[in-house]
Amino acid sequence: MKKIAIYGKGGIGKSTTTSNLSAALSEKGYKVMQIGCDPKADSVKNLMAGKKIPTVLEQLKEKGDDLELSDIVFEGYNGVLCVESGGPTPGIGCAGRGIISAFEKLEELEAFEEYNPDIVIYDVLGDVVCGGFAMPIRGGYAKDVFIVSSGEMMALYAASNIASAIGNFGKRGYASLKGIILNAKNIDNEKEIVQKACDEIGTNIVSYIPRSQDIQDAEHKGGTVFEFLDKSIMKGVYLELADKILEASEDI
Repeated sequence: MKKIAIYGKGGIGKSTTTSNLSAALSEKGYKVMQIGCDPKADSVKNLMAGKKIPTVLEQLKEKGDDLELSDIVFEGYNGVLCVESGGPTPGIGCAGRGIISAFEKLEELEAFEEYNPDIVIYDVLGDVVCGGFAMPIRGGYAKDVFIVSSGEMMALYAASNIASAIGNFGKRGYASLKGIILNAKNIDNEKEIVQKACDEIGTNIVSYIPRSQDIQDAEHKGGTVFEFLDKSIMKGVYLELADKILEASEDI
């Protein structure tokens, strides 16, 4: 089993990239589980026909000890298993703590043993890397980390902070940074800007995702390019990304 965490600044296209990656991996015959770790709980909607699914925290609150895996794990596009950790009511409670509670419940219910996925992908908000948001890497849940970034200053600033956190946890035998997925915003000299940041961080560009209207068109239809745009060249881009992720990540 490969366990991967994908981090990135909010709004960078992380969840879109992750969902298309999960779809690509499923097309290659892998059994994939995608776990959204963002209070907005919108990580897997493109795998669920554009609809949000009940979150672990919502179901915990409603069902308590009667909660079952079928209440929180849903089958999406091409068999991808979808989970959303969820978060507290805005302004009340800690979003990071919500992620911790969700992870603990998935572990208690033996989700990985029950579904036996080949690949688990954690889609994690990366504006801050503290508490629950660091859970995938500090808790030993994920082995390999990839960061989605563009050439924008704030995206690269967040990437640098995430890389620092991974470095600190890596010293204790936890996850390691495997590279940056460049989700292009068509900035002048974008590849060069991101490569320079990679040199400073001590990593590399794993894959280049060009900006494409196809991605937005598929999202507007409620899914990934694999589900709605059969002839899109972006399918090849995400299939190549899947190959590079598989090559760079380790089995646990």
